[in-house]
Amino acid sequence: MMRLCLRAFFIFTGALLLAGCTGLEKQSKAEYAPEVHTEITQGYLPADALPDSLALLPPPPAEGTAAFALDEAISRNSLALQGSPRWKLAAEDADLSFPQVAATFSCALGIPISEQDTPCLYRLMRRTFFDARLSTYTAKNRYRRIRPFAVNGAPTCTPEKEHHMREVGAYPSGHTALGWAWALILSELSPEHADALLERGWAYGQSRVVCNVHWQSDVTMGRIMGAAAVARLHADLGFRAAMDAARKELEDVRGRRLKPTRGCKAEADALSQSIPSAPWPANK
Repeated sequence: MMRLCLRAFFIFTGALLLAGCTGLEKQSKAEYAPEVHTEITQGYLPADALPDSLALLPPPPAEGTAAFALDEAISRNSLALQGSPRWKLAAEDADLSFPQVAATFSCALGIPISEQDTPCLYRLMRRTFFDARLSTYTAKNRYRRIRPFAVNGAPTCTPEKEHHMREVGAYPSGHTALGWAWALILSELSPEHADALLERGWAYGQSRVVCNVHWQSDVTMGRIMGAAAVARLHADLGFRAAMDAARKELEDVRGRRLKPTRGCKAEADALSQSIPSAPWPANK
């Protein structure tokens, strides 16, 4: 009898959380980011409120400079990971489709992240996805930096995306901006997991180097744009309300002792591999 009562309580609580998230989205639609039906297609910030990567970042390293030589050395060293578990994880990290990408931080957070289990957090991640990635595009469009695979001719972990990536500038990395923004947001929501979340966010950016689709400086500056987007988001009322809802939801989920459905042991083993180091500048 007690178990039935507890089950009913948790079902009721989950329904209330989902209703609360839905209500929050309806308010945000009108005040912050109009959306089509129930699909989340915009972030919290209007275009004129996004951080301007062209204004904030220096130009990418030019050929012949020490900074570009460092990019080349790290890129060469990363090729040693091709075919490894770390390479395979980099391919998984490259997938930006929902719901897959939302689960990226589930092991670090210690809970499942999904529309069913954590609807408020899931919606928060769906919307900040746009804010973080779009913050990189003024610099991307201006510099149109060529990606490593187009220079070194080596494979990438996502060959099916190479044609598209040739058309989109590498600097700064949009994937990295997203991963670092989510790491910062989740660390604020769950400070007791901050180290694991930030470590995963850092590795998410490094996956772009491992994948041979970004230079190290693309990734470094992507983290700056992710942090800039989060800083700007904190001035937005809709974002702050969504953070409050997600924080309450996390407390409920932890009370229910839900565990990640992702293969956390395999992820940890892959993350234990790092880009091999070598004396720099390496001989060409």
